[in-house]
Amino acid sequence: MSQFSLPDLSIGGVDLLRSANTQNVLSFSGGKDSVAMYLLAMENDIDFLPVCADTGNEHEITMDYVRDFHRHTGGPEVRIIKADFSGDFAHRRMFIANDRRVKKQRVVKRNEDGSIKNGSVKPVRFTNKQKRRMLENLHPSGNPFLDLMMIKGRFASTKAAFCTERLKRDPIIEQVYFPFIDAGKIVVSWQGVRAEESPRRAKYPIYDSPGGGVWNYRPIHQLTSTDVFSIAKRHGIEPNPLYKMGMGRVGCMPCVNCKKDELSEIALRFPEHIERIAEWEWIVSLCGRNNNATFFHASKTGGSITGINGVAEWSRTGKGGRTFDLFKDTADSASCSSAYGLCD
Repeated sequence: MSQFSLPDLSIGGVDLLRSANTQNVLSFSGGKDSVAMYLLAMENDIDFLPVCADTGNEHEITMDYVRDFHRHTGGPEVRIIKADFSGDFAHRRMFIANDRRVKKQRVVKRNEDGSIKNGSVKPVRFTNKQKRRMLENLHPSGNPFLDLMMIKGRFASTKAAFCTERLKRDPIIEQVYFPFIDAGKIVVSWQGVRAEESPRRAKYPIYDSPGGGVWNYRPIHQLTSTDVFSIAKRHGIEPNPLYKMGMGRVGCMPCVNCKKDELSEIALRFPEHIERIAEWEWIVSLCGRNNNATFFHASKTGGSITGINGVAEWSRTGKGGRTFDLFKDTADSASCSSAYGLCD
């Protein structure tokens, strides 16, 4: 692949990417897309600040890759930030302790065909037993991911992906964007969004502005996964090692959106991460109303299996989830396995 020219971002005749009044902030996760953006910014002589939000649920290989990346490229060092929810615990504990709600909600259970199985009315407020259990366990752990789930009393899900917002977007806005904006800078937020990823992302423009002195910029929107890996290869940069270990994504380990095959690889290669999530399920359960928080929703397995250990076992099964896949059962954790053909 030849050198890629960055899409233009000129407003009122001003090149925002190169303006002295602009601060380019590049979201850097250590994944293939952020690596491509970083290298393209260097190729085009853009002055930028790469920022990584450590969620507390990242793989150590990814964080080492992020910390060392500038040494392999000669580019700017990645600034690593974290969300801090320690101050939220007091508010949550106060709400639980003073909960006097009398409102009730109707809970409807449905059959597989969508018809109503039964309905019941349950009180919204916490019972005294729930209050005692939650208040005893709601104390900061120091890990952003775990702290957020403890405060929520549940884990994030595909439909309720508050993890991305609270662990990545908000900390970057608060800790990075706001100081630059207060200093009179225009912030150009570089985002590794590609049209190939989903129909929803395909509709995103190359750039837009939410206001407040910020512009969203998506320079690799029209590139494919092959294109972004080619950019790294052209620079002699090895991709994140996790891509050769069966990971389709290298963010959270695991992510609630990870696919069955990817979870199988995680369980095979990094069982300690499965054990960690199992411990977190127990901790978050103690902080939640129903005392049964699980990392994955039942829809993940198409049944009632939700606990991380059970889902990890399910990931080793073939289609239908009833029999173990012989190939997965005898897989070598040291062998190369890439969803992007990187093992050739």
